[in-house]
Amino acid sequence: MYKILVVEDDIKLNDLITEYLQRYKYEVVNIQDFKNVDTELEKSNADLVLLDINLPYYDGFQLCKTFRRVSKIPVIIISSRSSDEEQIRGIELGADDYIVKPFNFDFLLAKIQAGIRRVYGEYANESNILESDGGIKLNKDTFKIFYNQIELELSKNEFKLLNMLIKNENKIVSREELLEELWDDSFFVDDNTLTVNITRIRNKLKKLGVSEAISTKRGVGYIFHTTANKGN
Repeated sequence: MYKILVVEDDIKLNDLITEYLQRYKYEVVNIQDFKNVDTELEKSNADLVLLDINLPYYDGFQLCKTFRRVSKIPVIIISSRSSDEEQIRGIELGADDYIVKPFNFDFLLAKIQAGIRRVYGEYANESNILESDGGIKLNKDTFKIFYNQIELELSKNEFKLLNMLIKNENKIVSREELLEELWDDSFFVDDNTLTVNITRIRNKLKKLGVSEAISTKRGVGYIFHTTANKGN
C-alpha cells in the first residue's frame, strides 16, 4: 500500500481527497501542524506528496524546493493559481506535476498513479546515474550534474534536455524531439523555451570546465559531443 501525504489546509477538500484515495487502497496522511509542515514532510515517509501552494505560515513553492533537495519522491502541486508563470515556477522548483483547482478526482488519481509508476514501478529499474563517454555524470534522482570535482544543480527542464542529449551522444537530436521532451500538459512550451534552456545548460557546462559540448545544427537540432572540449 502506497502512502500519500496531503498538504492541504482546506479541511473540506482534504477530507474529499482522503476519502477518494482511501477508496483506491492508498494510505493517506494529513498535515496536522502547519507551523511545522517542513518537519512533517521530512518525517512522513510518504511515497508521494500532494502539495498546496497557499498554506498558512509557509510558501508552498519554497517547501517544494526545500523538500526536493532531500528527497526524490514524486511531488504533485495542487493549486488554484492557474497562470502559466505559476505552473512553470512549480515545475522548475522540482514538482513532478501541477494540477489546477478545481480538478477532476479521476484525473488526480491518474496523475498519482503515473508518478508512482515512474519512481517505484516499471520505469524505476534504470540506474540513477547517466554518464557520458567524456565522464560527465547526470544524477536522475537529484537533477545534479557532476564533472571535474564540481557539482551543479539543474532545473527540471535543463535535466530533461541534457538527459536526452547525453543518451544520444554524437547523434543529432531534432528540435522537435527536444520540444516533445519538454512538453507538459500543464503549461505551454515553445521554441524560445528550448533555446533559453539550451543556453543555460551550456553556461553550466562551462562552469564545470567544459565548453562547446553542445553544437547547434542549424535548422535541425543539437548534438552532444562524446569528447567534450575542456575549457581553460
